[in-house]
Amino acid sequence: MTFEDLKRWYHVRPGYWFAPKLFGFGATPVTWQGWALTLGFIAAFVLDMRFMPASLPKVVVGLALIAAFVTIAWRKTDGGWNWHWGPRS
Repeated sequence: MTFEDLKRWYHVRPGYWFAPKLFGFGATPVTWQGWALTLGFIAAFVLDMRFMPASLPKVVVGLALIAAFVTIAWRKTDGGWNWHWGPRS
């Protein structure tokens, strides 16, 4: 696989922020919006785990953050989430 093949794989249409992973299930951020969403999710999740006073609120807020992030990433992935064994033909 060449560098040009990777560039083609991770190119998305306008309005999408994530590309399907090359191997496995899920998506990879490929635009600044996708990276901003991912980094914002990580920051919010770390702050939740660090500063929430009790275990139950930590779990509830953490699950809500995960659900929101996965929903947005799924809707903004060009090509959907499927299992991949390598580059598209």
